[in-house]
Amino acid sequence: MLGRRCATLVGMTESITSQYTRRQVAAIVDHTLLKPEATRADADATVAEAAELGVAAVCLSPSMLPIDTGHQATCVVAGFPSGKHHSLVKAAEARLAVDSGAHEVDMVIDVGAAVAGHYDEIFADVLTVREAVGPEVVLKVIIESAALLELSGPDCVTQVCVKAAAAGASMVKTSTGFHPCGGASVEAVRLMRAAVPGRVGIKASGGIRTAEFAAELIAAGATRLGLSGSRAVLDGFDDV
Repeated sequence: MLGRRCATLVGMTESITSQYTRRQVAAIVDHTLLKPEATRADADATVAEAAELGVAAVCLSPSMLPIDTGHQATCVVAGFPSGKHHSLVKAAEARLAVDSGAHEVDMVIDVGAAVAGHYDEIFADVLTVREAVGPEVVLKVIIESAALLELSGPDCVTQVCVKAAAAGASMVKTSTGFHPCGGASVEAVRLMRAAVPGRVGIKASGGIRTAEFAAELIAAGATRLGLSGSRAVLDGFDDV
């Protein structure tokens, strides 16, 4: 009985990862380096690895700019990681990053405002950054979904995503990866996907360390993955 059950679980794991190729998954990965102790040498190494892996983008702290990321998009964070910055400060940080070569900006909302149900403040926060960076920049809005689910529940996640999308978000993103409540979850991704129109992407990030979990998140609706251990995750997918 136990042997058959184990075999069934193995089959399920193989089935979900076999739905995607390594190249397909790499094409939606933001290869990420956001550790406070990261050096410019670390950033250069991350860029080199990103090129080798063939990922979509390299996500770095804005202090690493300017940097040549080659064929990969340059992504930076704003208001990171707490989100407790004035909207004009986030906007200025994002605009400076774009002027220094960033193609994508991942901004953090004021999680406290969301927990308190002040959703219009979320709208204004995102809109301020969108207006600062212009319409062509990919703007991803980090909502800290694990914290919202724990502190306020599913409707809070939905309402925040609705407001972010209305304010011009290109994507809504689960997590910074730094919040003690946790990172990405299948539940959060499903809620986020249901809350926003198809033109708005879903970025899952935080705690994604296996191919199996990455595949589950993609199946739930994630269109981008934020990974610091990209190679280990991609190695779990077949080349063809």
